[in-house]
Amino acid sequence: MVTTGALRHGDKARHLDFSAVEHPVALQLGGSEANELAYAAELGEQWGYDEINLNCGCPSDRVQSGRFGACLMAEPETVRDGCKQMIKSTSLPVTVKCRIGIDNQDKEGDFNRFIDVVADSGVNHFIVHARKAWLSGLSPKENRTIPPLDYDRVARLKDRRPDLKIILNGGLKKLDHYPGLDGIMIGREAYSNPWILSDGTKTRHEVVASLYPYIEEQIEAGVPLGAITRHMLGLFNGLPGARSWRRRLSEEAFRPNASIGVLSEALLLVTEPADQDTVKQAKA
Repeated sequence: MVTTGALRHGDKARHLDFSAVEHPVALQLGGSEANELAYAAELGEQWGYDEINLNCGCPSDRVQSGRFGACLMAEPETVRDGCKQMIKSTSLPVTVKCRIGIDNQDKEGDFNRFIDVVADSGVNHFIVHARKAWLSGLSPKENRTIPPLDYDRVARLKDRRPDLKIILNGGLKKLDHYPGLDGIMIGREAYSNPWILSDGTKTRHEVVASLYPYIEEQIEAGVPLGAITRHMLGLFNGLPGARSWRRRLSEEAFRPNASIGVLSEALLLVTEPADQDTVKQAKA
């Protein structure tokens, strides 16, 4: 998430630059002022993003003080007006990520009203984290786990509004779609166990090797190796040598001037199941 203020007053390239290999990629915005959101959406299109997403789900104190994130679920008209302006300012799809409620405003009617009001802007794509958020009393981390999940509420929304594209988020550990919904968004599970996204056509070693050109390009641009490899620590979870892989990258990749050789050495510490070749042949 990038705030509209950061894009208006900060280093735009630092906030918006990305590699072409990352497509399709969405720009998620934090903000509430319609004109600021429209300006940020224009920048997103200029920078080559594929989607503009408005965050109405983050519960941290920082976003509340800036009047964006989950607190906006109490202001559906504000969200509607901001989305309307973004739709006018860009040809990109505009989407909204939200919760099923906040604080004591968590009845199903409150949730349905939020969706209906925002949809009047022309937004027809919602990503719904199936937990409410407590804006006071729980930390952002606790808000990701403590409020109970209610997938059925999201499914009922789809039944009531079949015209909308509804994506389910929150606590999902498998790629199976929830019946009747249009898709799922997986965050923490994909981060801790990225192999869940594999189609079986490559081994983990081959996946890492395919990243070498990108990593070398980023190092040449001044990006520390550790800034990339810290997102790869869970790649070998559950396999022999996984702990050694994590330790080597954690200890060596953050050293000044660490080269891609650190990654190559770490790969020598892990092995994969012998049946990987069989899986690849079957896919072929």
